[in-house]
Amino acid sequence: MYIPPAFRDDDIESIRATIRGARLASLVTATAEGPVATPLPLFLDETEGEHGVLYGHVAKANPQWQLAPIGHALAIFNGPDAYVTPSWYATKQETGKVVPTWNYIAVHAYGPVEFFGEPERLLDAVTRLTNRHEGARAKPWAVGDAPADFVAAQLRGIVGVRIPVVRFEGKRKMSQNRPEADRIGVAQGLAASSDVHDREVAALIPQPA
Repeated sequence: MYIPPAFRDDDIESIRATIRGARLASLVTATAEGPVATPLPLFLDETEGEHGVLYGHVAKANPQWQLAPIGHALAIFNGPDAYVTPSWYATKQETGKVVPTWNYIAVHAYGPVEFFGEPERLLDAVTRLTNRHEGARAKPWAVGDAPADFVAAQLRGIVGVRIPVVRFEGKRKMSQNRPEADRIGVAQGLAASSDVHDREVAALIPQPA
């Protein structure tokens, strides 16, 4: 991922927060037949290995797991993003030398991918993933709520994904490269938007102390 110095995010807690906040990731592998990508939820076990281990699963009918990966896999996590109009820049009034851009947060995680099918490991990964997304609900659903034979049958239709992370790349593009007056204008413009995602990005624009 291209990351200018102003946008580089090397803070591990910030990177982990982006991964936790991502509702859906993309798993990309290079193969002899070309690149293959699958959108899927992934969770990071921060207690395993030096950088943590990503877990998830794909459908057994998905050919990605059967195609031998060339090199490391890439997991892509996207955070909040928003379009930025140059109309919000004070610089527009001063020189007119402005163009549109996009603010966003992204994390790329790299590591060797393992696909597994052992029922016990699959059940553990599915249970942990489910608990992560159900935990905040008033009446969370648990894997154990379904009949055991039904769950076992469902597990036979998926393949587990395990990626020990060897490297993260974090990018946080939030108008840090703009003058203070431009950043204020962007934050105010996004905050006034009717789009909840725009307002989320507005709160992330660096402002003067």
